[in-house]
Amino acid sequence: METIQHIISESEVNERLDKVISSLQEECSRSQVQQWIKEKKVTVNGKHEKANYRCVLNDQIYIEIPEPEVLDVQPENMDLDIYYEDADVLVVNKPKGMVVHPSHGHMTGTLVNGLMFHCKDLSGINGVLRPGIVHRIDKDTSGLLMVAKNDLAHEKLAQQLKDKTVTRKYYALVHGVIPHEVGTIDAPIGRDPDDRQRMAVVDNGKPAITHFSVIERLNNYTLVECQLETGRTHQIRVHMKYIGFPLVGDPKYGPKKTLSIGGQALHAGLLGFTHPRTNQYLEFEAPLPKEYEELLNQLRKI
Repeated sequence: METIQHIISESEVNERLDKVISSLQEECSRSQVQQWIKEKKVTVNGKHEKANYRCVLNDQIYIEIPEPEVLDVQPENMDLDIYYEDADVLVVNKPKGMVVHPSHGHMTGTLVNGLMFHCKDLSGINGVLRPGIVHRIDKDTSGLLMVAKNDLAHEKLAQQLKDKTVTRKYYALVHGVIPHEVGTIDAPIGRDPDDRQRMAVVDNGKPAITHFSVIERLNNYTLVECQLETGRTHQIRVHMKYIGFPLVGDPKYGPKKTLSIGGQALHAGLLGFTHPRTNQYLEFEAPLPKEYEELLNQLRKI
């Protein structure tokens, strides 16, 4: 069991206890934190307080984080779209609507379930729920992902992501007509202080840089190519909303009146990296999914 100590700063004065703890533990939901408080795993100045306790300057908070529950992930036979595979690395084209790795509520039907059936040798660095997963894309984003088949490959691919040497290009359809041909969004991203389920551009966020260029303007929409320099959660979705051009179909960051396409119009179309063993640069391209192309054709006719 891990214990975390935190002293309330001036910026956190009068904030709810559960909100402060949630901001410290980005991987945990507010409801999970509230459960810890109910189970008396949190103390404030040695006393148990409620989730809605308003923090005071220099309050000393202790949090006992319980060991994660061991979950049983089962291999599943799936028709995976494998673009490349050798003894170290696998590149797969994930379909829209598929979750990358298991979690509570999504223990079956994920990419990891399929990968575990397809190959028995995945890196164990990220544990039982994320074997081989070096990076991920959202459930309703389609496109290319690299998967590590051993720990050496995992460490080297993760380092490339950290060093920003991985090439990642996405195709996004956004609301509005972008007037200029190219642009760069350099704005830090962190948890939305008003909604823990969302990310936002915030002053104390992690550095995030997205380069974009216009491919095609379609009536009141624009098709753009986005190249990631960093890989923050929901980065393209947050950044495009921030500059006033939210993604089409995005239920979390887009407008209420949008095209009904079952999630954001975002596709990871190009992925390039240096092979962890041979040091050869590899690059792969996956065309837009059929339903994405059909949507663009419909808009061209308007």
